[in-house]
Amino acid sequence: MKKGLVMEGGAMRGMFTCGVIDVLMENGIDFDSAVGVSAGATFGLNIKSKQIGRGLRYNKIYCNDKRYASIQSLIKTGDIYNVPFCYGTLPYELDKWDINTFYSNPMDFYCVATDIKTGQAVYHKCNNYDTTPAGEDIKWIRASASMPIVSRPVQIDDGLYLDGGMSDSIPLKFMEGQGCDKILVIETQPASYVKKPQKYMGLIKLKLRKYPKMIATMAGRHDMYNDQKAYVKSKEEAGDIFVIRPDAPLNIGATEKNPDELQRVYDEGRRIAIERLDDLKKYLA
Repeated sequence: MKKGLVMEGGAMRGMFTCGVIDVLMENGIDFDSAVGVSAGATFGLNIKSKQIGRGLRYNKIYCNDKRYASIQSLIKTGDIYNVPFCYGTLPYELDKWDINTFYSNPMDFYCVATDIKTGQAVYHKCNNYDTTPAGEDIKWIRASASMPIVSRPVQIDDGLYLDGGMSDSIPLKFMEGQGCDKILVIETQPASYVKKPQKYMGLIKLKLRKYPKMIATMAGRHDMYNDQKAYVKSKEEAGDIFVIRPDAPLNIGATEKNPDELQRVYDEGRRIAIERLDDLKKYLA
């Protein structure tokens, strides 16, 4: 039996995912394949490197550090999350990503990015054994979490990429395509959530005017997302997948500066994961 894990993004709603995956690791629940989108990739990679608590820890420590996420960084570099710090100094020096464990773990780990030339999702398998911030896998993970408007597109080879959530927010169908028999989906919005049309299409059209297909993807993102939520719900009701999601909106800022708020959302992920743990074990058995 092959088990898969799907992790939705959502900026600092990803603290919910951190809480869930920490409970999974504490209880020895493993997966053969995992896919993360945006924050689901940047925080979710800790399940492959088996680093319980890391996602919460470094976010609480550095959330008020201007080197991490700030308007100053956006103005100076074009990235609200400062690239050299977030994808270099932090994971390779300050709170080290356990690269050896990540790459020795047999779990397949994918991240989703959006090709801004085509507007289509691209699924990258992280298996290049990168040991420096210049590595290919860390670039793909960064691309997956590079939010339009407040991030520069990430160049990888001849391509340009942005946030995977624009083209495939909840990649359940991708994971089904990996031949998984049992799949856990971690969502960061409640079951009743309905996404509304993008409010900033004027600014998006201005910033991405050279990439009409990306503009079209973002204009239709709410429809894609709502269709995916409905698909997840239908598969859940049929008993084909297992879903862990918040009971209510998490109401946390995309660049949350309050460590207590980060802890609150993380604790909510832990609470629901623990509450549903026995049912999840039965499903995966």
